[in-house]
Formats: sequence, structure tokens, C-alpha cells
Amino acid sequence: MTQMHVLVTGGAGFIGSHSVEALLADGAQVSVLDNFTSGKRTNLPEHPRLNVIEGDIRDVSAVDAALVGVSHVLHLAAQVSVPASVTDPLGSSRHNLSGFLNVLDGARRAKVGRVVYASSAAVYGIPEVLPLTEESPVMPLSPYGLEKYINDQYAALYRQLYQLSSLGLRYFNVYGPRQDPASPYAGVISRFASAMTKSETLRVFGDGGQTRDFIFVKDVALLNLHALKGSAGGVCNIATGHSVTLLQLIDTLAKCANCTPDIRHEPPATGDIRHSSATPRKMIEQLEPPVMTTLSDGLKQLLETLT
Repeated sequence: MTQMHVLVTGGAGFIGSHSVEALLADGAQVSVLDNFTSGKRTNLPEHPRLNVIEGDIRDVSAVDAALVGVSHVLHLAAQVSVPASVTDPLGSSRHNLSGFLNVLDGARRAKVGRVVYASSAAVYGIPEVLPLTEESPVMPLSPYGLEKYINDQYAALYRQLYQLSSLGLRYFNVYGPRQDPASPYAGVISRFASAMTKSETLRVFGDGGQTRDFIFVKDVALLNLHALKGSAGGVCNIATGHSVTLLQLIDTLAKCANCTPDIRHEPPATGDIRHSSATPRKMIEQLEPPVMTTLSDGLKQLLETLT
């Protein structure tokens, strides 16, 4: 295979920056397009095969300019907050619908060979049956979830109309270093880990019996790389296939941090999904996943960056 030149939109962000590292380690030429509203330049290494472009996916000319000479696209730039999509659905749609289409159609016009993009487990809503497969009913509960499902439909249409190779990755709960605990988009693990290192009270909404499938960001980065190099189409769940309760998560985190956390239970969050689990069979069969990082090992790596 000739050297890939990959455009990573949102490449200075949480998942994006780890993906850039994985691509560089694999020998790819990498361009990053990021508007730096949440991504950080310090998340990215200095590297001779890395070109960093400040620009916005909502700007067609910026996207087109970034696509020059690109062979593959990893599209991660998005408005990623579910609450923000509920508060400002128009603003969210400009990022996640118009921005997505700018990248997808730009890739078509630039004759890019392959597009891999971030979809989301949010498309499923409240599951009727667990574990979730790619064929499970789609019932989004927020503009964000709906936007991601529309992305999946656009990608399918572009495969049919223009033969643009693409794969949507339905990430479950990604965690790890560089996920800003102060951000409104932060996952529960980054907030809990930050609170523990500061001896602050952990706020648990509900009884803590909610289940989630947590997957380590460096594993996700390698899966993104494999998806770009592969030919799988459609959508694919990105998960470990093993869910834990929030209380089990806190217990594991406390053991890793060698502390006894102070937990305060608060009323359940409105619209919170009680249980979530996935079957990553397609991922296992088609993306050559790495040996997954255990929850305790991933939490230890996260804690090392916070202390």
C-alpha cells in the first residue's frame, strides 16, 4: 500500500489526538483540521509528517483546502454534547449535519479513497433488547443522536450514489487521558477520576446501578487506524462487549487510586439510559481489534496523567 495521507478533522481533540499518534506510528502522512474550540495544540506532537491546519468544518473552503492531496479521511470533528444539542439544536446541526456533509461531499469531490467517521451509540436511544447490535432499532432521544443517525444515512447514500467507501464507528463510552474533566462534554470516568485525585465528593445520579461499556481511547485510536486501512462498510459498534455498573466503576477506580471515595447520591438525571451493552462482533470480525485494555489498566493510565 502506498503511504496514506489522512485528514483527521478534530484531530487536536480527545479521540483525535490519540488517533493522530496511532497514524503517525503506522507511517502515515497526517493533516489535522481543527478549530481549537475544545481541541488543544498541546495534544499533538511535533512531527515531520504532521501538518496542523486551523479551520472549521462548517467552512466549505477550509475543508476543501485541507483535502488537497488527501487519500483517507478520519472525521471526528463534531459538537459532541447531548445537552448542548437539546439547548441549541440549530447550532448543533451546523456542526453535525452541515459540517459532516461538507467533509463527506468534499471527500467525494477530492476523490478520497475512504472516509471513516464518528457515529455514536446515542443513535440507539433506550434499548429494547440488549446487547445492542448494528441491526438494533434506532430511536435517538436527542438532536445529537438524530444527527449521528442522519450521518449514517448520508454515508450510505454516498456509497450507493458515488461509490464513496465509508464506515461509521458507533463509539460507546470512550475514556482515557486528555479527556478534560472540566469540559461539559466530559465522560463520567474523567469527572470521577479528577474528583478522586482532589479528594472531592463523587456525585452519582441515581443508585449507581446504571451499566455502561467503557472502552479505552488508545484502543479506539487503533481501531480507527484499522478501519481506515480496511474495507468494511456501513456502521460498526465500537465497544468491549463487557459492561459494568457505575458503582463497580467507582470501586475499580478507587482501588487504582488507593483511596476511599466519598459518594453522594443525587436524583436520577432526566432521560438517563439505565442499561447499555453492545455486541462488537462486526468489530472483531472486520477491524482486527487490539487486545483490549482492561478497565483497571486503562484507569491506571488515566490516573497517571492526573497526578
